[in-house]
Amino acid sequence: MKKIIGLLIFILSLSTFQQVLAQQPDYEKYGKIAIVVVQADHPAEEVTDYEYKGRKQLTKDEVEDDFLFLVAENGKEFNVLVKIKHSLANNKLLNLTVEESK
Repeated sequence: MKKIIGLLIFILSLSTFQQVLAQQPDYEKYGKIAIVVVQADHPAEEVTDYEYKGRKQLTKDEVEDDFLFLVAENGKEFNVLVKIKHSLANNKLLNLTVEESK
């Protein structure tokens, strides 16, 4: 009986784990946009690292997601911060800014 209960718990935990893996974070769409923008701005340079810095709630329906990239140029590395403001109500991009720190 204990083996059956243990097996059922294991199977339920696997199905829950698979559902979590199947869900994509809602910022992933904007992360892909940020990658394209950085690669377009620096086509000859190598983007060596990428990090999602988090989300700021601006208004009830508007948020800003920040993405930090490490770009290598002529042996030197610098950061590129991409800020993407978008609407949660209609999932539309509202504003995109790129800041470089060399």
